[in-house]
Amino acid sequence: MNSMSLSLTHRQQEVLGFIREQQQTQGTAPSLREVAAHFGFRSMTAAADHVKALRRKGYLTHRPHQARSLRALPLAVDTHHPVERGRIVDIPVYGSIPAGFADDRRQEGREGCISVDVETLGISPSSRTFALEVRGNSMEGRHILNGDYAILEHGMDPRPGDVVAALIDNESTLKTFVKQHGKTWLKAENPSYPDFIPAQELVIQGVMVALIRKYR
Repeated sequence: MNSMSLSLTHRQQEVLGFIREQQQTQGTAPSLREVAAHFGFRSMTAAADHVKALRRKGYLTHRPHQARSLRALPLAVDTHHPVERGRIVDIPVYGSIPAGFADDRRQEGREGCISVDVETLGISPSSRTFALEVRGNSMEGRHILNGDYAILEHGMDPRPGDVVAALIDNESTLKTFVKQHGKTWLKAENPSYPDFIPAQELVIQGVMVALIRKYR
């Protein structure tokens, strides 16, 4: 099974295949009217909906206000790594993480993905890149807000001042990493919260490399 079948409906795969074929044989992408006629859609609205979905998922790009400017992007087939289509990468989301007081509710199951333009974010995702939804307001001083998505890299050695996802005494939280005089702890970026000093153990699960915010 290739990566495309994991994120596209059967009809979307067919529409993408048709656009790709026309692009290769005709040198240009088909119009919405041609897509609708090829698949027997009753209106161009159905064709437009499929094209919008393919653009949103990163399989197509286009130039605004320019006719026949659709372009199918290259496909990746390695589903064990972030799915890359040109500059677009799908980063898996593994639940949420408190940006408040530490929480022992740790979610490890995959809950979809976030598609990002790696050149815009300035990151180089790997098989260790993942995302967590932020819950709470303890990191407002670093402009990390409730509902944001923290993009993290597992296996990186944190430096003082890095924002990290961590287990502190077996409870998860998102905080600033601090190291002074040979001791490490976590700092909130909100004066309403205390420092988080481990009684027994501090395990870094990931170092934040980017932040995604959805407008709401």
